[in-house]
Amino acid sequence: MAVEVRIPTILRTFTNGAKAVEGGGSTLLQLIDDVDARNPGLKSRLIESENLRRFVNVYVNDEDVRFSGGLSAPIADGDVVVVLPAVAGG
Repeated sequence: MAVEVRIPTILRTFTNGAKAVEGGGSTLLQLIDDVDARNPGLKSRLIESENLRRFVNVYVNDEDVRFSGGLSAPIADGDVVVVLPAVAGG
């Protein structure tokens, strides 16, 4: 089993249009590295200065990783990771 990573529309150019990709790792950073190995450029859109970019929200099984360890958040087989860009406007 692997981890499913759901990709927002704006980042699907890095996944050849795929809405979801699979990856592995025991932490969020390892998962991102694994997915980036097959989808180059994705990591640079998610991470800046060794942290998640300010306007990128990542959830593991519906839990915001900013409250569960950030890039060190634990990941397990069967988890679902959702990447959501923050939206602003009025």
